[in-house]
Amino acid sequence: MAINRFFNITGSTGVTVELIAPFAQTNNISSVTLTNIHDTADATVTLFLEDQPASGASNRFNIIHTIAIPSDSSLVLEGNDIPSIPDNFGTYITVGSSDTVDVMINI
Repeated sequence: MAINRFFNITGSTGVTVELIAPFAQTNNISSVTLTNIHDTADATVTLFLEDQPASGASNRFNIIHTIAIPSDSSLVLEGNDIPSIPDNFGTYITVGSSDTVDVMINI
């Protein structure tokens, strides 16, 4: 059974947003669509995996790092673009301070 998760991420929050928590048992991601909904400016996006983020001593691995998605465009990650994610890792995103990105995850 496919599970879909949808997020509206705004950079004005200035923080990392958790998309999938560690140990959520939903880390078999089949695709991620990142859509820049701004009509004139690029959006800067970092999508990464991390274990124990609250500890301050975590391991972090970037799937994409500070990628500029053009205005009114989408970036689709699927298949080999997305690693197999261990259960103890969560999936997180940060975007630029004035950016707004829609995220759709298919699990």
